[in-house]
Amino acid sequence: MRKLLVPAAAAAVLASSALAFAASAQHTNGTIKTFDMKAMSLVLDDGSTYVLSKKFKDPGLKAGEKVAVTWDTSGKDKVAEVVKILK
Repeated sequence: MRKLLVPAAAAAVLASSALAFAASAQHTNGTIKTFDMKAMSLVLDDGSTYVLSKKFKDPGLKAGEKVAVTWDTSGKDKVAEVVKILK
């Protein structure tokens, strides 16, 4: 019985930490005011400023496009993990 309890407890801890991480992500929609891939920054028309994560892949962003941003905080920065162009 103990052989089953330890792996089950470990699985529960891993699942709860993954859920906590997913729950902390924020979502924002807006229009791009400025986008600078070299500076790794994105500013929306409402003044929200985001730092792009190191693993960010540019889907062809440009000023004026409506986007959905999935972000999280790191210190004082809002870090954009995913930016999708809205149609």
